[in-house]
Amino acid sequence: MRIVLIMVLSLLGCSGSIDEPVSYFNVETPRPFGYVNGDEIPQRIIIEIRSGISLQPGSLPAKGQINRWLNLNQVTVKQTGQRYQIDLLYQVFYAPLEVKSLTLPGFTIQLSQGEKSIGQNVPAWTFTLSPLRELVVRQTEQGEYMRPDSPPPLLANNQVLYGLAASLSVAVLIAAYLAYLYGCFPGMSRRTVFKLALRKLAGLSKADMEQALTVVHHALNSLNGQPLFFNRLGEFYRRNPEYLQINAQLAWFFNYSNRYFFSDGMIAVAQDLQQLKELCEQCRKIERGSQ
Repeated sequence: MRIVLIMVLSLLGCSGSIDEPVSYFNVETPRPFGYVNGDEIPQRIIIEIRSGISLQPGSLPAKGQINRWLNLNQVTVKQTGQRYQIDLLYQVFYAPLEVKSLTLPGFTIQLSQGEKSIGQNVPAWTFTLSPLRELVVRQTEQGEYMRPDSPPPLLANNQVLYGLAASLSVAVLIAAYLAYLYGCFPGMSRRTVFKLALRKLAGLSKADMEQALTVVHHALNSLNGQPLFFNRLGEFYRRNPEYLQINAQLAWFFNYSNRYFFSDGMIAVAQDLQQLKELCEQCRKIERGSQ
């Protein structure tokens, strides 16, 4: 019997909380100090109500001027089921001569359940407002004392520096590669043999055919690392396969050279010298990697 009585009393004690229209209520405010004229002060109200009860938006403060020093700039209501989030944004227009306490006015949120109206009080909130300047302004020889403006914060430029360094590195590598292809490094003579040969051929005529043939032979020998003859072209191609594409021109060169040096009555013509220069130009393109 005693146990039954305890259970009945417990149910009666809980019945009041079950019938409460507001299951949760909280007012969130920022710091109550450190404000000056023109600052905005946010206030958030969280209220959770029982099913069947609704909030009356008309009971919330109206946007606009509250009093001579306080404005309500924004009123936002977000509803999630029976949970309401009310965001108010106040702005203060008061310039005190010293630190002063001010109060955001309280108000009552009206809730309705059918024809019945229920009120939930939002308490007033007190904060302090600071002056923009000292009550007694300091003076200097130049007049009224003013602190210098705060310097602007520096923007992080690490990404820009990294990008610049990467771009410069790529540019240097490309320049070095092009210089290598064009034979600008003295220690890499294998990349300049036909470049030098073309320079020498440029000043020769058909009357200098012997010298022109010698120039091309010297270039091929330098590239091969030893004297190059027609019957050793196969070995030359194995070491330098990129020159296989001009096999016909090289074969013509060696045949022409043999006839010129070892045949009687061989007469050089301008077309022969031009063909020799074209062969050297093709070798130069291969040397540079552009063919």
